[in-house]
Amino acid sequence: MFYLLILLLVLMDQWIKGLIDKNFFPGESLPIIDGIFHLTYVRNTGAGFGIFAGKQRFLIIISIIILIVLIIYRYRSRKSILRDAAMVFLFAGALGNLLDRVRLSYVIDYLDFRIWPVFNLADILINIGAGLLIISIWKSEGDTDEGE
Repeated sequence: MFYLLILLLVLMDQWIKGLIDKNFFPGESLPIIDGIFHLTYVRNTGAGFGIFAGKQRFLIIISIIILIVLIIYRYRSRKSILRDAAMVFLFAGALGNLLDRVRLSYVIDYLDFRIWPVFNLADILINIGAGLLIISIWKSEGDTDEGE
């Protein structure tokens, strides 16, 4: 079930990015809620907030390392549904953006709230996964403190 969920999330991410790529020109923006939320096609050659722009090889290597670390962490850490959920979101998000970097040499971003850099579903998955992982670690540390 773990890998099936990752696959479904990656397929959803790639499908949405494909729709954006086929229906928008780079830089084109469609207001959904004018001035608040737009769909804007951005080809991001960097990471979050555009850092490491143009450093695709570096970002690909870092992404692969992160995916390997996530797999090792999953199999070496204590089993929990919360931790597995975090791993699903983190892995799917990282893999979704990695596929873009390898295939296209950039990541397709499209969610534009006008007060934040444009982002995508994979970015949302990574943030949800990071939050769940923090909660999972915090919760597991609290469990060990109670037993002492």
